[in-house]
Amino acid sequence: MSQIRVACVQMRSGTAVADNIAAASALIRQAAGQGAELIATPEMTTLLDRKPGAVFEKSTTEEADPGLAAFRALAAELQVTLLIGSIAIRAGDGKCANRSFLIGPDGEIVAWYDKIHMFDVQLNAGNIYRESDSFAAGGEAVIADLPAARLGMTVCYDVRFPDLFRALAWSGASIIAVPAAFTRITGEAHWHILLRSRAIETGCFIIAPAQGGKHEDGRETYGHSLIIDPWGEVLAEGGVDPGVIVATLDLGKVEEVRGKVPSLKHVRPFGLAGS
Repeated sequence: MSQIRVACVQMRSGTAVADNIAAASALIRQAAGQGAELIATPEMTTLLDRKPGAVFEKSTTEEADPGLAAFRALAAELQVTLLIGSIAIRAGDGKCANRSFLIGPDGEIVAWYDKIHMFDVQLNAGNIYRESDSFAAGGEAVIADLPAARLGMTVCYDVRFPDLFRALAWSGASIIAVPAAFTRITGEAHWHILLRSRAIETGCFIIAPAQGGKHEDGRETYGHSLIIDPWGEVLAEGGVDPGVIVATLDLGKVEEVRGKVPSLKHVRPFGLAGS
């Protein structure tokens, strides 16, 4: 059976890009030292700053981004595959793309994905988020080839849209990445439920590296990075503080679980009475 050793890097990114690159790089090295072949970092790896205009001001183009350059060099040095959860990349009209990058062991960019679903919510009077003020939504799902599996790429709030995950599974994904910066409020209520549900519905492994703790810009994120198998069992879980979790994925489990409960093959069209 094919196996792959994966790691989730949990961070507490701040407002200084260089400091975040250094923190992520140190944790990536730690994960590689534990034998991880695929290492995933959280959403907004290189910057979390809620100050109006700060994301665009501190971002740059893909070609000039210092984080992307550093992570490409690190992947090549360590001979690992990196899933950089996301980096703010300038996209024009004063906005950025919330862009996830898959980088191969040669340092080349294998695939990239722009977060489709924008987190525009009001949780309470003190927790209002308007992601679309700073970011332009993507419009295309992405699946990429790893040596032993196909990887579906999503980011954070995408986890609330199961049709995206089903489409990735139908297209051959056996692993789906969900790098995130979930708020503490929504994380405590929904994080485990949503991620385990997406694993069960798709018969995929889920790797979900997270931001965690109280950040420099005042936000509080939930942490609890997760690696989940296709049956919905948690293989590894982080806490709130920065660190690394690691698990070995037995890719034969995907076919085994989908054989037991072949729900992906049982989807049927239906009408809606009374509409």
